[in-house]
Formats: sequence, C-alpha cells, structure tokens
Amino acid sequence: MNRLLTSVFRLFQSYSPAEKKLVLAVKAIVGSSPSNIKLYSLATLHSSNSNANNRGYRPSNERLEYLGDAILGAIVADYLFKKYPYKDEGFLTEIRSRIVNRESLNTLGRKLGLNVIVQIDSQKKGMHTHKSLYGDALEAIVGAVYLDKGYNTCRKFVIRKLIEPNFDIDQLIKTNTNYKSQLIEWAQKQAKEIRFEAAEVQEKGKYREFEVKVLLNNKLMAKGYGPNKKKAEQTASRKFLESLHQEDQA
Repeated sequence: MNRLLTSVFRLFQSYSPAEKKLVLAVKAIVGSSPSNIKLYSLATLHSSNSNANNRGYRPSNERLEYLGDAILGAIVADYLFKKYPYKDEGFLTEIRSRIVNRESLNTLGRKLGLNVIVQIDSQKKGMHTHKSLYGDALEAIVGAVYLDKGYNTCRKFVIRKLIEPNFDIDQLIKTNTNYKSQLIEWAQKQAKEIRFEAAEVQEKGKYREFEVKVLLNNKLMAKGYGPNKKKAEQTASRKFLESLHQEDQA
C-alpha cells in the first residue's frame, strides 16, 4: 500500500501545474482520480483553443464528445429501462430526452464547474455565451471516463454523480413540458397571434441544428435551438413563457 501511495504521489508531482489543477477537478467531478490525464485534458479542449500539429490535425474534444454522447445516452436509457419496467418506449424516450438534451447538459456542466476548466479562446466572439459549450464538454468527459476507467465505472459516474443528485425524475414526469401548446393556449386566451418560423442552421458542419423564432403579432419574442424542429420550438416557447412569467412578477 505504501508503495502504491508513493507511486501515485510521484506521478502527481510529475504533472504540470495545469495538469495538477485538472486532476483535482476531475476527482471532484467524477469521484476518482484520472489514470490518463491526457484524456481529460483533451476532453476540456474546445476547438476554439486548438492548434494544428505537424500533420495539420487540430485536436479538440469533439471526438470524445461524440463518444460520450453515445455512452451517456445508453447509460440513461438502461437506467430508465430498469427503473420503470412497465413504461412504454415513448415514455422512456421522452424522459431520456429531458435529461440529456443540450440545454439540460449545458446547465449541469456549469453546475459541475466545467466553466472553470474548459480550455477556450475567450477572445473569440460569443465563446462564453455558446449555447452548448459546457454540455459538449460534459459529454466529452463521459467519453474520457469510459476510455480511462471502463464502462462499469463510467456507468456509476453517470448515475451517482450526474443523474441521481441533479434530476428529480418523478418531478420530471409530473411536469408538463409541452411549452408550445401552453404558449398557443395563452395566445388564444389573449386573442393574439403566435407564429413560429424555423430554419436549419449548421455549426461548423458538426451536427444538424434548427433555429426557431417565436413571433407575437409579427414581433420577434424568443429564439430556440435544437437538433430537430420540434425541440427548437419547445425551447423557444419555454423562453417566451419564462419572459411572460417574469413580467407578471415585476
């Protein structure tokens, strides 16, 4: 045991100051120290801060994000499948989407402190308001944990550190999240015209995304984004409803 502790201490001492900071952050987030710090360094490297190597390749967290997205979706699907053995596919899909959607993961990423360790070029316009910056990094960290520790450890991390402490699933089930229908109902009661305008947008060829604008009597009131038109409409509607709620409280 003493030899093991000595070797771990020596390894930690060999890290650069930035790597030592990252080791401590990963341990706080994941619950265990990383075995391969390079994976987590890559998981927190945004493409805005990436430099091309001698082969012209620009390393970033995008590949790990792709892997983590798939692993996270599978773990959450398995968790819900076992937690609700008598619920149908539509229910399971809806609850999973509420947990792993980009906005939810972005909020969780900030809550976990990823805004402190993500490596970005803050001089580039819009970096700190990027709509999925920290959610993307969180998915990349899931991918890093999977490669570093294996599926079982990654599954424990996702369930014990991400899902159970941060999502009240029973409350999610009770909550009506069809914001578009709520907004349409409000507009009808107020005798006002609500219109949705959708357009497909592309972010550096990375993934397909939609932008939806909500217009009230032809006036732009909110914008929403999502991997499909339906989710973008829901996001835009939610934002508009939140603004109405704030006005009522003012």
